Amino acid sequence: MNDKAHFFAKGLKEGIPVASGYFAVAFSLGIVARNSGLSAFQGFLASLLNTASAGEYSLFESIREGVTYAELALSIFVINIRYFLMSCSLSQRFAPSVNILHRFFTGFGITDEIFALSVSQKNYSPFYTYGIIAIAVPAWSIATAIGVCAGTILPLRVVSALSVALFGMFLAIIIPPVKKDKAVAACVISSFVLSYLSSVLPYVRTISGGMRTVVLTLVISAVMAFISPLRDSQGASDEE
Repeated sequence: MNDKAHFFAKGLKEGIPVASGYFAVAFSLGIVARNSGLSAFQGFLASLLNTASAGEYSLFESIREGVTYAELALSIFVINIRYFLMSCSLSQRFAPSVNILHRFFTGFGITDEIFALSVSQKNYSPFYTYGIIAIAVPAWSIATAIGVCAGTILPLRVVSALSVALFGMFLAIIIPPVKKDKAVAACVISSFVLSYLSSVLPYVRTISGGMRTVVLTLVISAVMAFISPLRDSQGASDEE
């Protein structure tokens, strides 16, 4: 019991910077949710059940565009599919005696930052991840609700300015890996170009934005996986 409390307290402490960063990003997402017609409670619930900035942004934009439930579910699945890989990787750190409930709940709360902190632990315990989740996920959800409320109260110009902050966050995410990996840079540039073309080309532009996102994600990922498979880059790194 003492070990569980120790790991949980450690997760709480080391999750404070994550919660702080989440609060700022989720506040901007709340503005997007407000623009999509969601209430503060709906924004809070969406963030509580989907702790992913890109996935949640796609969710709110899909709601605004009025896509079908099938398109919405498929787009969120594709955008968040990387969390399957993170969960599988983290599951290798569990002791064989850890029951399936711990595996389920840690998998539910996995994000990029929570995964990075959890997988870096030498003596890993799921209670460490629970500690981070206990402070980071509420911060994410509450900040979204506050963002929705702010979007209702603040002047339109201020709301428009705050909406731009989310795009700045996306740029901050993609620029570092683009500088390090040419394959990632090619993916990003291709996604920009093809996304624009799909919005203006005849027939293609009539497809909903959510479905275009799903198709482009699958096509670009498949092409780049064939051209530049990950195992080649890993092998090169090992040889160096």
